Parts: sequence; structure tokens; C-alpha cells
Amino acid sequence: MGMKSSKSVTEQTKKRYDRISAIYDLLDKITVPHRLREKAVSLARGSVLEVGVGTGINLPLYSQDSTLTGIDLSSKMLQKARARAQDLNIQVNLLQMDLQQLDFPDNNFDTVLATCVFCSVPDPVLGLQEVRRVCKRDGQVVLLEHMRSEIPLLGLFMDILNPLVVRTIGNNINRRTVDNIKKAGLNIKRVENLKADIYKLIVASP
Repeated sequence: MGMKSSKSVTEQTKKRYDRISAIYDLLDKITVPHRLREKAVSLARGSVLEVGVGTGINLPLYSQDSTLTGIDLSSKMLQKARARAQDLNIQVNLLQMDLQQLDFPDNNFDTVLATCVFCSVPDPVLGLQEVRRVCKRDGQVVLLEHMRSEIPLLGLFMDILNPLVVRTIGNNINRRTVDNIKKAGLNIKRVENLKADIYKLIVASP
């Protein structure tokens, strides 16, 4: 993807999430079982960066001894995350930032976590490379992601449906995220199927 087109797609993604911010929590409740979020966040430790923090749905799930930073591309999603953090009296540093170009030094966080984020990053491999860069060498990357099914008919259906889903809510439902993680140079420690073979919990290291 060229520089100009990449910036254009990133801006389109930002606008989509600004637009759906008012109904995002409802959409998430329909599509992402809360227990899967709980399982992923329970693995976080130390200084944590949550990329694609969105409206802050995960914030109350973190242990109190974590030092938490959250970033998101959408300013309107972050407004809701800040309000949620204030209501729950949760200490978190929330920043507007592009995951594909993180403004953090190398080797900085004990845990980098994302829940259902890399379906919407314009260049997922670049985003994952940034995750790898800012994670400490002895740290961990925890990803809860939905992706293309390997069941032939279901995978084909997801391919056909994907353009419509991308235009409406910005999610690619047919990404092969495990392959993208490997392309980004991350070392996969384990992959756990949580809901058929569409939702996966992935733990990796830099």
C-alpha cells in the first residue's frame, strides 16, 4: 500500500470509528462475548499498552497493579473512554495515536494488548511491527482477534460479505491475522480457539 493511499485509508478508518462511536458499545456487545475480553485482559501484567482502546470497554477488567496506557485513532471513541475511566475512577493515560506509527520508545511496555483491533488497521503488519517494537524484549503481546474461518464454505462467505462490512463499520472479517503476526516478526507462544475458529486468543513475544 503506497504512502498516499495508506494515509487516505487511515483517515477513512478514523472517520468510520468517529461515526459509530455512539453505538460502538452496543455493536461490541452483539459481536464480542464479554468473557473473551475478560480472558485476554486477565493475562496483562506490569506496564500495559492497550492499542485500539476504543470506548474503554476493557478498562474495568485490568488488575489494579497494572500501569495502563491506551491509544486509539478516533477522538470520539477516546472521549467515551475518558468518561468511562472517570466514572469508574480508573487511572489510565489515554492518547490519540495511530497504531501504525506509535509515539513511544522501543522496548517500553511489559504487555501490549489488543482486542479485536487488527481487523480494522489499514496495514496490520505495520501495526504489529510497531507493537513488537514498543514491547519489552522479555514482555508479551496479547491479542484477542476475529479472523477468517478455515472452514471452506464459511471462509468463502466471509470473503463475499467483507466489502459490505468494511464500508459500514470498518472491520475486515476475513483477515488472516495469525499469518500477519508471523510476517511482523513476532514469536507466537500459543494460539487458542475461543469460538469455533473465528475468535482466537494469541500470546506472542518480540
